[in-house]
Amino acid sequence: MKGLKQSSQVVFMFCILSLLVLPNLVASECTCDKSEETHDKAKALKFKIVALVSILVASTIGVCIPLLGKIIPAISPEKDIFFLIKAFAAGVILATGFIHVLPDAFENLTSPCLSDHPWGDFPFTGFVAMCTSMGTLMVDAYATTYFQKSHLQKAQVAVTDVEREEEDAGNNEVELHTHVTHGHAHGHVSSNKSSELLRHRVISQVLELGIVVHSVVIGITLGASMNSETIRPLVAALTFHQFFEGMGLGSCITQAKFRRLSVIVMGLFFSLTTPVGIAVGIGISNVYDDNSPTALIVEGIFNAASAGILIYMALVDLLAADFMNPKMQKNSKLQIGANISLLLGAGFMSLIAKWA
Repeated sequence: MKGLKQSSQVVFMFCILSLLVLPNLVASECTCDKSEETHDKAKALKFKIVALVSILVASTIGVCIPLLGKIIPAISPEKDIFFLIKAFAAGVILATGFIHVLPDAFENLTSPCLSDHPWGDFPFTGFVAMCTSMGTLMVDAYATTYFQKSHLQKAQVAVTDVEREEEDAGNNEVELHTHVTHGHAHGHVSSNKSSELLRHRVISQVLELGIVVHSVVIGITLGASMNSETIRPLVAALTFHQFFEGMGLGSCITQAKFRRLSVIVMGLFFSLTTPVGIAVGIGISNVYDDNSPTALIVEGIFNAASAGILIYMALVDLLAADFMNPKMQKNSKLQIGANISLLLGAGFMSLIAKWA
């Protein structure tokens, strides 16, 4: 559990560092012709404030809906409807990676504002996304293995202590054998449950990292924009976007069964990241140039990395885990419902890309 807390601290420190460092990296001089935009600072600022408030509210509601399972039994993780909600949310996250984030990364890293060497010589976007996906797999596997071994060692020590206590008490061989056998069986069941719980905790933290990195980028980009005609459609699109992403993250946090304080911190961190990014973008709007090489490279790499994380998490840790779950495998109606929910989530999020 100590290692889990350390990993949580690393995730939060990385996200805070992103908020602090990214604005400085993108605030550089323009070396490419700016597009002709109608700049109305007062009108743009009004839309930015509306976006900040609406995204904050939508993110909070979205991440809280799955967490209400303790109060509303109908949406608890043990119910069939939870599989449908999670499938819909996974479709949203998958579409976010493929339709929203990855194309933005390609656009950034293939911009004519960048030099042909090396950016035109190699597909950096796909490479970064691929490396991030493999890195996520490695972190996922090693973290899960570490926590499983740690818990197994504790369980073995506990069983050994029970055996020694029984021997010291002078119990007969039959009673000792019965108790030890029961102890091993109980330890095995407990170990399986704890391993599954730790697995969900690793998934929720890695998923939040991928979502937060993307949220920082879109928040700063929106906040720094001076074109009210560009910001207006983004307000509605990003509000729905953050709402459904929040549902996906909230579903994972619910299954992880964190302590109340950890749940509040993770929920608040997700809800506040994009609004804080917008506020930072407003603060640097006078020096920010989204066509500068530095801005394009930093945003492109961040977007590509975020896309790799989101695509991996949606396919492997959310969809594959649930669709191969024995409960769903034995229920054909639940399978059909989950597939429909997945298609609806991915389709709805893909439609939002038209306005985003």
